[in-house]
Amino acid sequence: GTAVGIINPDAKYKVVIEAHADEISWFVNYITKDGLIYVIRNGGSDHQIAPSKRVNIHTDNGVVKAVFGWPAIHTRSGEKEEGPSLKNIFLDCGCTSKEEVEALGIHVGTVVTYEDEFMILNNRYYVGRALDNRAGGFMIAEVARLLKENKKKLPFGLYVVNSVQEEIGLRGAEMIADYIKPNVAIVTDVTHDTQTPMINKITQGDLACGRGPVVSYAPAVQINLNRLLISVAQQHDIPFQRQASSRFTGTDTDAFAYSNGGVPSALISLPLRYMHTTVEMIHKEDVDNVIRLIYETVLTIKKDQDFRTFSN
Repeated sequence: GTAVGIINPDAKYKVVIEAHADEISWFVNYITKDGLIYVIRNGGSDHQIAPSKRVNIHTDNGVVKAVFGWPAIHTRSGEKEEGPSLKNIFLDCGCTSKEEVEALGIHVGTVVTYEDEFMILNNRYYVGRALDNRAGGFMIAEVARLLKENKKKLPFGLYVVNSVQEEIGLRGAEMIADYIKPNVAIVTDVTHDTQTPMINKITQGDLACGRGPVVSYAPAVQINLNRLLISVAQQHDIPFQRQASSRFTGTDTDAFAYSNGGVPSALISLPLRYMHTTVEMIHKEDVDNVIRLIYETVLTIKKDQDFRTFSN
């Protein structure tokens, strides 16, 4: 399912700009005789936000609507409050038997997504589900659009990559990195805005929507490529923030960096609030500045550029 757009496909030196395309979701796991549906995670889906959410069940016959049911507060009074968990959240699609559910095309393994859609908040934030990482796909597509509109000629092949299965282990990036065999990879994904309650800046860092793209420091991030990103940001007055990762970035950067004997890779992150909910928030200016940073960096990379600190 990974999609790739290529500029200069015959060039030997290959630069990748990449974002992942997949969305967290649910799998149908068990259908009761009364027509209720229990689920398991497909990626990092948050069980605590599920109750009362509307969903789309994706069958071979089309979308079936359903809701995550939850007992009314009146029926829970006087008892110990039980929080949402995979053991007690369930879907109700209006059926009264397992046979009726199956007649709609729903079976074990059918994928379920939330139906919440896009909106703009205070003319400042984009809000919606799966901005992790639809925003990334949009941003790399905008880089390609700018290159064409501004009639830029690149001295290398540029691979604009939208990878699948990041949310369950970076698998799409692993596959496409092996297929393309790039010389350089610049990955964009989201990272946490840490300004809201219940987030510890000591462990998560001090990052905020509206302050610009986030440049990461991590074992998978090649130091000289990272220095290039920072130099480009400074030269073009693009605001940026810094983030440190301990062992891994948790993004497709890790997959590209350790592929094909090692690929110089770097990560440009978009600050985001409320990750893996249906109200993910990103700042308009951050989106524009990530696009600018990737675009200007691509224009700075030279043909056959060697990012190694020591080379023969």
